[in-house]
Amino acid sequence: MALSNAKSWKPYLDHELEQPYMLTLKEFLRLEKNDGKVIYPHSSNWFHALEQTPLDDVKIVILGQDPYHQPHQAHGLCFSVQPDVKIPPSLRNIYKELQADLGISHALHGCLESWAKQGVLLINSVLTVEYNQPNAHQGKGWETFTDKIIRTVNEQNEHVVFLLWGAYAQKKGAFIDAEKHLVLKAPHPSPLSAHRGFIGCKHFSRTNEYLEQHGKTAIHWELPKIASPV
Repeated sequence: MALSNAKSWKPYLDHELEQPYMLTLKEFLRLEKNDGKVIYPHSSNWFHALEQTPLDDVKIVILGQDPYHQPHQAHGLCFSVQPDVKIPPSLRNIYKELQADLGISHALHGCLESWAKQGVLLINSVLTVEYNQPNAHQGKGWETFTDKIIRTVNEQNEHVVFLLWGAYAQKKGAFIDAEKHLVLKAPHPSPLSAHRGFIGCKHFSRTNEYLEQHGKTAIHWELPKIASPV
């Protein structure tokens, strides 16, 4: 468990990796693997969001909860799946809102790498999960680590847009400085709640307006026709 490919984050997170709660988490994950448990995403992708979006480049933070727990889905970016995998329901609703808000046609894949490379930090609260066992790794320590990630962005960056979709994300992001950054809240895009206000929230256009007002380049939300291999 190392941040060797996420150098911009290392000064703020390396010390965190040596805290007692993280050492306990590492041991938990080691024992789970020794017991033959299948863990997603692959360990090489646990810090993929940090690797794809350097701290200095973060313009937007989208907070997820838990990685996908079926084969070939999770690769370390929240809401995103690997190329050639069926698009999950929540991401389909994100695409619906993109079309309603900006007229962007639905992507044919669910890989959000191009967003990450533009400065969208796609971070889950919990970075691992057991196969077919949603929320299996909640309360094991990841939440404290990802709180540190969010606090680092909150403190080190200026004029970041935090997209908090659903009660869980809104509670986790409660400490964000809303005078320094833009905090946008909406229901979660899952089929259970998207119709309660996620569809129609216009977060994508509002995000780009805010970025441009503060001298930053807007996000090109339309995904490539063909996803890059992960």
